[in-house]
Amino acid sequence: MVKKRVQSIEQFSPAQNVLAQNTPTQNIPAQHRSVQNTLTSRARYRALLCLALVGSLLGLSLVIGKMAINSGAAPLSFLVVALLGSGTVLLIGERIKGQAFVINGRIVEYGLLAGALFALPNAIGFIAVEHVGAGFLSLTFAFPILITYILSLVVKLDRFSAGKSFAVLLGLSGGVILAFSKISSGDSALFWVAISMMSPIIIALGNIYRTLRWPAGISSMYLAAIMLLCAGFILLPVILFWGVGEFQQLFVQPEILVLLAFQTGLFTVMYLFYFVLQRLAGPVYLSQIGLVGAVVGTLAAVSLLGENVPQNLLIAAILVGMGTALFHFSSRR
Repeated sequence: MVKKRVQSIEQFSPAQNVLAQNTPTQNIPAQHRSVQNTLTSRARYRALLCLALVGSLLGLSLVIGKMAINSGAAPLSFLVVALLGSGTVLLIGERIKGQAFVINGRIVEYGLLAGALFALPNAIGFIAVEHVGAGFLSLTFAFPILITYILSLVVKLDRFSAGKSFAVLLGLSGGVILAFSKISSGDSALFWVAISMMSPIIIALGNIYRTLRWPAGISSMYLAAIMLLCAGFILLPVILFWGVGEFQQLFVQPEILVLLAFQTGLFTVMYLFYFVLQRLAGPVYLSQIGLVGAVVGTLAAVSLLGENVPQNLLIAAILVGMGTALFHFSSRR
């Protein structure tokens, strides 16, 4: 019975799952009620575990990128190889599962647009990290949740909830405290700080797009692979045109190779569960990975890269934790 329920979830898009979560049970067709029951019981605990895992890996990914740059890697070249490598690994995994590769107009559109909305903020992050630091970039991950929540209300993917709204603002306040602490420290150029703050808007648009245009009946692993590969190929011409030498350099230095392998593995795990989480819980819940990533990434940047400890880090971490817990509680009601 459990196995059948898990399989039934894979038949619906995140938009349908979100609507199920925010619709009274009596208004849901009988064949969909098991999906809602799963989402409000077992699936919410799986979603919470995915949230902790993906958010933590998200924070670590920028730290690894900064370590690679410090070792002499070109930011975009490092990112593109990691994207293509992780996408290929997931595609192989899908094939091992015995799943056929579905290629049609909807999949191509989804891959290209989701890939572009994914590639741009990642490219901004990997270029800006050497100017603003991995800690600050991790902090910007705290902002997409507010933008995603507002957009989800506009397109009617979610209903207004006072509890959710307060939880979002609580978590966001932690991110804002950390961001202003970084700006007031004066150790980063305002231009790069402003460029970095563009990423949350693009990330939020990507969250909503993936939910609204999620192809029905397609596995999370396959969609993650398609997005990663399309993002890598979108950025590849830039690398080949401006930095072929930098691209080749990645495979010469052993230290960079190790970091590249580690980043590829991290991307593989992170974006597989990223799509699993979005399918389970929708775009707003997914956006909480930014709050987790903000704290984990900042702590990792301080401990592994020796970056300065931001002022009010403890207060911000408490606010983020309280906001995440309250959002989870509000989603259960």
